[in-house]
Amino acid sequence: MKKVLIPTKLDTVARDTLKAHGSYEVVQDDSADLASLVARHPDTYALIVRSEKVTKDIIDALPSLKVVIRAGAGYNTIDIKHARSKGVDVMNTPGANANAVAEEVIALMLADARHVVPADADTRAGGWEKKRFMGREITGKTVGIVGFGAIGQLVAKRLSGFDVKVLAYDPFLSEERAKDLGAESVELADIFEKCDYVSLHMPENEETRGIINKSLIARMKNGATLINCARAGIVNEADLRALKADKKLRFLNDVYPKDEAGPKSVADIADIMLPHLGASTHEANFNAASRSATQLIGYDDKGIASYVVNRDVPEGLDRAYSELAYALAHLCRGIAGGSKQMKLIETSFYGDLAKFGDWLLVQIVAALSDDFDRTQGYDAALEYLEEMGVEYFNRETDNRKGYGNSITVDVTTSLDAAHFQRISVRGTVAEGNMMISRINDFDKLYFEPVGTAALFIYKDRPGVIGQIGNALAEAGINIDDMRNPHDPTGAHSLALMQISQKIDAQLVEKIARKIEALHASCVDF
Repeated sequence: MKKVLIPTKLDTVARDTLKAHGSYEVVQDDSADLASLVARHPDTYALIVRSEKVTKDIIDALPSLKVVIRAGAGYNTIDIKHARSKGVDVMNTPGANANAVAEEVIALMLADARHVVPADADTRAGGWEKKRFMGREITGKTVGIVGFGAIGQLVAKRLSGFDVKVLAYDPFLSEERAKDLGAESVELADIFEKCDYVSLHMPENEETRGIINKSLIARMKNGATLINCARAGIVNEADLRALKADKKLRFLNDVYPKDEAGPKSVADIADIMLPHLGASTHEANFNAASRSATQLIGYDDKGIASYVVNRDVPEGLDRAYSELAYALAHLCRGIAGGSKQMKLIETSFYGDLAKFGDWLLVQIVAALSDDFDRTQGYDAALEYLEEMGVEYFNRETDNRKGYGNSITVDVTTSLDAAHFQRISVRGTVAEGNMMISRINDFDKLYFEPVGTAALFIYKDRPGVIGQIGNALAEAGINIDDMRNPHDPTGAHSLALMQISQKIDAQLVEKIARKIEALHASCVDF
């Protein structure tokens, strides 16, 4: 019998499901701290937790531990790197809380529109302030959803009964999928300019941190409402504070830098504050518990590891190729432009890499979408692509072409309803270093994807490289490496430059205008 320790207030369906399976001894106890429970059960095989911190010391105290399951999506409370070093798989249950969060968004919208919180307090105190609490209706308004993954899509569904117009922003969302869900796919700026309500549903990472800043908030309608049930760090708090009063904005918030008691920095600007209640429903608890149990059984009985979030690279695969797959897709995304909608992903895995195609697809999807974690599995990647309406095709490769162990990633994005753009890149690993060997028709590049790369395509003529170099020099930027091939026709040239520091979009646009570029982009690897 394998011992499963559940040191948290989790729905008993997990315990009951595991016991009914017959292979598990289950100990569920939320009355003591995790350290003391671990000391009493050193033979624990699996640990199912909610927000408990699974530290290095906890992992080291359980020599028989093989799997930790986070009953929920986030796993920042678990030391996944140390777990990996000890051969312990860490799993999560993404999506189990999605409906709970979506319904919380609707609850916040209604509570604020009808002044439910202050009106309740006033009425209990003997007041009767009907004029003071004059509300507004959601019906007929325009609602913007930033991040149209599982939660964002459920928000749109839950709003369908209110006769609202829904605008959605998500670069990884096809227009067809958005229409199927009753939404119109638009650019991020359009959301803030056109919507009465803006609901945020994106992860926090290097690319999204502080993305809701002055430039976007200033575009909001006077009296509009911003709702954050995603992550605290995606909103630039100082920028919101500076603009909120003048624009008469409303701010409804459920997320903070740390989930703990104490003063909150947004207290002066939040019109409604909740203690991160998004996933706190009986149903979400049941779903997460049930998923935890069924995933553990599938993991043990069938070897299903779709939601293992710290799985190392497969045996026999050089880690550099995993990083290469990610870099190639990241380059495609950068060339396409972050707001372009994905339509189709095509891959080719040459040589010995063909047998690792499933694993490498995960890295590609993660590079193309902030909502997908590169530590998840192949089945999760396919499920996510289907959810977002993006097609995937893995081509059968012909090793007679002599590409060796290399990867080709093609991404088709929509420019508008009638036009598409296809970006194709190929790369390999040479002497342990990643190399970009081809971008569209520009071949034999052998360019290392590190640091910052600036890319310009232009009609071939003398003097262009000098113009680019002068513009960069004026900005105090040095060119560390460069490739400047022609396409097969000789009509166009590519200037691919590794530069000494990041450059802003304004400088890229300035150079593009100066050289009359057909394409200009900058990618940070």
